[in-house]
Amino acid sequence: MNKSVIFNLPVKDLDKSRAFFFALGFSLKPQFSNENAAFITIVEGAIDVMLTTEAFFKSLINKPVVHAKEANEVVICLNCENREEDDSLIAKALAAGARIPHPPEDHGFMYDQGFEDLDGHLWNLVWMAPQE
Repeated sequence: MNKSVIFNLPVKDLDKSRAFFFALGFSLKPQFSNENAAFITIVEGAIDVMLTTEAFFKSLINKPVVHAKEANEVVICLNCENREEDDSLIAKALAAGARIPHPPEDHGFMYDQGFEDLDGHLWNLVWMAPQE
């Protein structure tokens, strides 16, 4: 079985959120996108995010939507190939309107930093030193 991860995130403004993720270098799968959702590929064949309008997201669940600028239920963590990729994605996110909640942390064996997207969803970018 070929396994991949697809997660859904509610967004206030689908066009602005789509543009934000394009600015990070991620791509759209138009065959799965419409006026209510944008299917964004983070890692081809492995990780995708379905950005949905809040109204559409509400139709998928039977409880209130968490507003990520007020509370968080999850932190999305992506492994980076190296520190440079980590720094590059943070710079792109900042230029596209993200908020940086904390400075980078260098633990020697691990380097991480994060950003909040336009809707406040937390993304953490991590590079782990190869184990010897």
